[in-house]
Amino acid sequence: MPTLHTGFWGAATATVDWCETNYEHVSYVCELFNSVSSLAMVLAGVLGIALHHRVLERRFLFAFAMVSVVGLGSIAFHATLLFQLQMTDELPMLYLALLMVYILVENRPERRFGSWFPLALFGYAVLSTGLSAFTRGRLQFFLFQVSFASLEFFALARVWLIHRRSQDRLARRIFQVGIGSYALAIVLWMSDNQFCATLNETLPAYGVPNPQFHAWWHVLVSCGFYALLMVIAHDRLKTLGHAPRVRFAAGVIPLVRGETPP
Repeated sequence: MPTLHTGFWGAATATVDWCETNYEHVSYVCELFNSVSSLAMVLAGVLGIALHHRVLERRFLFAFAMVSVVGLGSIAFHATLLFQLQMTDELPMLYLALLMVYILVENRPERRFGSWFPLALFGYAVLSTGLSAFTRGRLQFFLFQVSFASLEFFALARVWLIHRRSQDRLARRIFQVGIGSYALAIVLWMSDNQFCATLNETLPAYGVPNPQFHAWWHVLVSCGFYALLMVIAHDRLKTLGHAPRVRFAAGVIPLVRGETPP
């Protein structure tokens, strides 16, 4: 557990306290590194909209917007460690994951499952919201992680299937970079949870600062999610009869373009 200090926002009421010493650097920000690194999610969402607002369907633009909302909620959560603001981080994550499931399942030119499928996802959202918002302690953390991770790994499996059938060399490369970044992010997230005493106490005792793995999780998962969403968008444009092409903004940021069918 991190060393507990009290700052501007008072005692933490969140159900989880990450492995960064509270109020170590700024009295108005509880977890400085975790707060600042959350800007990566805001940036990923803004870039996605800016680069694709005339290219992709509204479902993709909404997904990018939700990424930015998650980032803003993450900033609020890590800056305060208040339970109410924890919900502004966790609940948008759930809703974004549900949106990705919808995008990945309803991936044909015409809707496959009618109205019952979005209604089922809405019911899952209501149930997960209740489990996350109205429980406390380790139970709350566990229920949220189960609710979110089940959606997350289902979505990752679907993207892997897209990658398997893709014949586009650049799209396959972007998948490899995206899934690698995402996997490393998950490893760092788990390490931050499991080895906090080593990272935040043992290492500093030998003059090695805490590597702030949770902050790196924010950065890497933002890069990974953006890249994987490019793979999904590339496949969607192909499904709609466009001729998708991968391009790079500033030489490093992938984006997709497609020719309008005649």
